[in-house]
Amino acid sequence: MTRIRAARIAVTAVVPAELALVVCLAAGVRLPGWVPAATEALLVGVLLEAGVLHGPYAAERARGAGRRAACRAAVRAVVPVQVRRLVLHELRATAALGRWVVRRRHGVRPGDLAAPYTGPQTAMMYGMLFVSVIETVGLAVLIPWPAVHRVVLVLDVYGILLVLALHAACVTRPHVVRPDGSLRIRYGALFDLVVPADAVASARVDRRYPEGRLVTLSEDGVLDLVVGSQTTVTLELNRPLAFTRPLGATGEARTVRFHADDPRTLVTALRRRPAVP
Repeated sequence: MTRIRAARIAVTAVVPAELALVVCLAAGVRLPGWVPAATEALLVGVLLEAGVLHGPYAAERARGAGRRAACRAAVRAVVPVQVRRLVLHELRATAALGRWVVRRRHGVRPGDLAAPYTGPQTAMMYGMLFVSVIETVGLAVLIPWPAVHRVVLVLDVYGILLVLALHAACVTRPHVVRPDGSLRIRYGALFDLVVPADAVASARVDRRYPEGRLVTLSEDGVLDLVVGSQTTVTLELNRPLAFTRPLGATGEARTVRFHADDPRTLVTALRRRPAVP
């Protein structure tokens, strides 16, 4: 039990680094290519060096659980939920790269209105990619040691792919207005809130420039989902709705402010929703 507790503490120490990484990328902060790779390597190293997954896995297998169920139980016992969610976000973002290449969108069905929201961050993301490529080429010329050059090249390429994956997840996971008047508000693989049609009191175009993180909840229940330091739609709710933050914490919102590239079309679609009996 002591080893499991120590492993959980060690893995939890990686959470601030992972959180800072995701927030910086979402906010457009340029990071060296080795930073995200070093964070992931630290997490994997902690798990491998701790060597505590075998104990919970063997215990679950002894109780008759299958291999997959035993693996999931062992990971839940050792790895904190914050770390599990961050790894899941990165896996989903990586999968979005393939969806982006074939121009397919996640969760958009026939009859739905897809509302993109990547406009304010697109130029910033491509600027980060350009600088990353220049840095990779520059280091390839300046570093004289082949072994070091290969390591730096791998880390830089990983950083470039991570930035691309974050943007691809945002492109392929737009906001969605359903024909029944429900709304799905998203930001890539980091945030996903479904608003039922009967929970919408009003919607209006309302451009604001809030300060703070990607997801911010005020004391009076106003949830801001900020893209490029702005929101363009304000959604008033007639009852509180629960939502989940990127790291697994929950909250309740009475008003949701978020960004859409074409807010008028989205608001018009919401106002034309069928009457709720």
